Parts: sequence; structure tokens; C-alpha cells
Amino acid sequence: MSGACVKLRAAGLLSVVLLLLCFLGGCVSQQPPVDIDSDIDTEIDGSALVNSPAEYRLIATSRAAVDICDKLGLTLIGRPALAGLPARYDGLPETGSPMQPDFEAIRLLSPTEVVGPDTLESELAPGYENAGIPATFLNLRSVAGLYESASYLGEKYGAKAASDALLVEYESALKVLEAKKGDKQGPRVLILMGLPGAYIECTPSSYVGSLIELCGGESVVTDPVEDFVSWNTEALLELDPDIIVRTAHALPDLVAEMFAKEFSENDIWKHFRAVQEGRVYDLDYNVFGMSANFRWQEAFDELALIFYGDASDGAAADGDAPK
Repeated sequence: MSGACVKLRAAGLLSVVLLLLCFLGGCVSQQPPVDIDSDIDTEIDGSALVNSPAEYRLIATSRAAVDICDKLGLTLIGRPALAGLPARYDGLPETGSPMQPDFEAIRLLSPTEVVGPDTLESELAPGYENAGIPATFLNLRSVAGLYESASYLGEKYGAKAASDALLVEYESALKVLEAKKGDKQGPRVLILMGLPGAYIECTPSSYVGSLIELCGGESVVTDPVEDFVSWNTEALLELDPDIIVRTAHALPDLVAEMFAKEFSENDIWKHFRAVQEGRVYDLDYNVFGMSANFRWQEAFDELALIFYGDASDGAAADGDAPK
């Protein structure tokens, strides 16, 4: 697998995300935050390995990071304040939300390492550094990055057999999915990521953008640096996408209402060929979110249905695309 981990430099854009979501409701180690490269075969420095579970105190701060630890059978001492996490982590001290971790609560737990997604690195790294908390930002912007991150944690925390098994499973599934896709020409896709009252566009370096490309599609919005951009609608119209897909960063019900209102009241959308042809699809944000997760095969199958099959059978929101 190729490519160095692309940093999210859209700090201002992510700040907007934080502000929109704020209404929801420093251990002392002087190590700076560490970033993990996205190459699947990255070598780990053997001197840094912690082989005995008794020697590490690990905290995962996002759902995706927790799921990786669960797959590897790793022990955690803290977890994010989220519902529906694996049962093995019930009752652990909560460390705040993924986007707004409680640095003091984390510091008091004396972790040897805190892991979370690198999409939040630009916002959170200064807080971890100021609190003296050793933080590692995992590349969860693609399926390859997900498994590379699992390999890193498995090697470091004595769960290499489990991470190797995950890698074998991934490579096997990828071959099956590539065979399904074959040589079919995928569509050109506009990817909208919704927040309450606003939306942004995903580029190929975002997780959803990487899924589109994995399934043979092409994102019409590109950027050499950013994972997410905010372009005006007139510029998007000129790109003439074959398909528009919409997902949510959080609060999916509110986002669905926002998209429904936007597409019905903003007159420009009726000029998009994808809207005229009824090729607008709402995706499950639990599968198509900000970070890669182990439901990626489900995501691939859903996109394959939209791209190459009869996507009218339930792929669009309530079976209807905006007109």
C-alpha cells in the first residue's frame, strides 16, 4: 500500500465543525505526539515495543480507535464518552468526546499512550502536548490506513497474531471485492458531508472519498492538501457529477432535515444532472463517517449497488432522490 499520511491542514474548517457540535453535550510524559504513516508495511522500531500487557496503560479516544483495540483484544484504562462501544470496555473512566477530550481526566489516568484519529491532530495535538500526554494519531482516512493502524498497535502491544489475522482477512476480502468490481467504469461522484445547518465536500483523501475510489468511482472535488473543502454551489454545478452521495458527520436526523431543506429550497440543485436523474443517495453515517471502520465491506457493497446495480431498491433515502 502506498502514500504517506496526509495531514488535515483545514484547521479553520475543522474549527467550524467543533463550534457546530459544541452545543452537544494533563501522566506526565514529555513525549510529543506521534503520527503514523499510512503504508501498510511500515516497520515499527523494536526498541519502542511494549510486550507485556501489565506494562502499558492505553486510552482510545474515538469509536474507530476503540474498535481496533477491541479487535486486537487490548486492555484500555479509559474510553470516549460514546454509546454502543464494545462491552469489554463498559465501566471504564470516560475521557470526553472524540472532538473534545478532557485532557485533565486523561492526564490523571497516567496513560503510557493515547490513540485517536489523525483527522483531529491539528486541533488536539497542542492540548496533549501542553498536558504532557503521549498521543499517537492513527491514519484512519482509508481502509489501508485502518489495517496499518491495527498492525502498529498489534505489534506494539503483544497482539501481532491478531493484527496479522486481520491483515490476511483484509487482503482476502479486497481480492473478492476487486473481482466484483472488475473492469466496470465507475461514476463521477460529488460527496457531501453534512453537519447541523451546513455541509462540506469530501475529497479523495477523506475516508468516504477513499471508499468511492476503492469501489471504482471518481470524486469530482479534489484538493492537493485538504480532506474536506467548502466550495460554492455554482462551482459544484460546473463539475457535473453523475451521482451525489450525502452522509453526516454527526446528528444524522438533523443533517437529513438540513439536506432535505437545502435541496428543496435552493433552486440551483434542480440544475444538477444527478438531481434531474434521481441519482442522489443518503448513506448511513455509521458506515460512511469521518474515520475508517471495520464495516468497510458493507460500505463497498452499498456503493457497488449504487454505482453498478439497481440502486433504486432502497439505496436512496426512503427510495426517493430530491427532484
